[in-house]
Amino acid sequence: MDHRRRILIVGGGAAGWLTAAYLARSLRIAEQTHLEITLLESPDVGIIGVGEATFPTIRATLQFLGIDEGRFIRETSATFKQGIRFNDWAWAPRADGQRHRYFHPFEAPFSTDGTSLTPYWLLQDEATRAPFAEAMTIQARVAEAQRAPKRPHEGNFSGPLNYAYHFDAAKLANVLAERARELGVRHLQGLLTGVALDETGAIASVSCQQHGTLEADLYIDCTGFRAELIGQALNSPFKSVRSTLFADRALACKIVQDGPETPIQSFTVATAHQAGWIWDIGLNGARGVGCVYSSDHMADDQAEAALRGYVGDGVEITPRSLAFDAGYRQKPWIKNCVAVGLSAGFLEPLESTGVVLIEAAVAIIAELFPHNGPIAAPARRFNELMTARYDNIITFLKLHYCLSQRTEPFWRDNVDEASIPERLIDLLEQWRYRPPTRYDFTLDLETFAFFNYQYILYGMGFKTDLSPGRAEFPDVAGAEKLFAKIRGFGERATHDLPSHRDLIAQINQFGFDRSLEPA
Repeated sequence: MDHRRRILIVGGGAAGWLTAAYLARSLRIAEQTHLEITLLESPDVGIIGVGEATFPTIRATLQFLGIDEGRFIRETSATFKQGIRFNDWAWAPRADGQRHRYFHPFEAPFSTDGTSLTPYWLLQDEATRAPFAEAMTIQARVAEAQRAPKRPHEGNFSGPLNYAYHFDAAKLANVLAERARELGVRHLQGLLTGVALDETGAIASVSCQQHGTLEADLYIDCTGFRAELIGQALNSPFKSVRSTLFADRALACKIVQDGPETPIQSFTVATAHQAGWIWDIGLNGARGVGCVYSSDHMADDQAEAALRGYVGDGVEITPRSLAFDAGYRQKPWIKNCVAVGLSAGFLEPLESTGVVLIEAAVAIIAELFPHNGPIAAPARRFNELMTARYDNIITFLKLHYCLSQRTEPFWRDNVDEASIPERLIDLLEQWRYRPPTRYDFTLDLETFAFFNYQYILYGMGFKTDLSPGRAEFPDVAGAEKLFAKIRGFGERATHDLPSHRDLIAQINQFGFDRSLEPA
């Protein structure tokens, strides 16, 4: 009996090629004659480079794919990302020049013997204590000092600090495509012209202008917002979450870096404006800058004015406009078709969730993939897992907005309880009396850990009152020593670690050089 399984991925870009490479590596198709993966890519569809940033999970993904980190950095114009600095989110810039900002690092807060320092920080004097991220990790200090998260000798995907990357999305797709083809993926270029369904409502075949009729057992929709298979052919309903996440527009541009001595930030800068925020990402040789906004609260020409005001006078830009509806498909897997990437859903560029959702989806497909039996068997479980992951990310993203004290209509609407998920309302009420813990979350359904919530909560000035139980935290002297140790480690790290720009230059010229390792 023939148990041959054919997978057809429709659409390229980061979603299509990451899916192809990951499945080819996980399913070992080069060694399995009964498995075949084909990717059909339209030569006429460009890549939407929204965000151009990642979450630390990308390191394990690239390593799993067998992609050399130095090569990846060189070929995608990549830089390191150690977190996000938020400017003006808690309150708008004041007349006296004061501005609010906080840092969300990728490092977990320092702890010892299972003891958290968070309660001791919460019990310190608010007027004199260090910002939460600075008190709890060395990464905030390292990143603000424009240092790198690792040294030249530390090699592939390792280093003392957690990190992700900023990169050029089109170049990333090229690197992934090359690796996918090396792993045995068949690549076809052609324009999708139709989708035929069988009597059960499953996809029977797709037609292509250049290659005729193409058949497969499993079809993976990576056609972006067009969702040509899961949306247009199978009519999977789209759940909009615009009543919670208001942003539905973005203007994006790239700016050539000033010169070889200009520092490159190793974090995304997210600066709030009256109806959204502006991202600023440092690449090797350029900056990616974009304005995210709600069309219900800001006109398009106002958004462009905000973007131009941010980049400054005399800087020539040609912004690209993108409209989107925040939301997702509750059934991204129907019968023999599963959607990955923008065809499955999109929330907004905040916290770089686009790529991490692709990683999560393809990892689940690989784990649940039926080598025989009904190809649709994993659909229910996949849909449950991805729906929960989307809902939890929505909760986390809303946290950034609903704690703001800004007075513009966009921000006041975000504070309105009617726009806040019930689960988040419940958690916020609990967190008034205790900090977030790992028991608030189910690991397999989450992208962000409890400490990610802590960084946002306490960066935004949220109050957790532990003062009635102060006596339950008696080791104040020991905690102070640990806070001092973190400060000392941070100072040493800013001295020992290379500048971010210098490390990127080193990698691009020489790669990672183990001969530079200290004796």
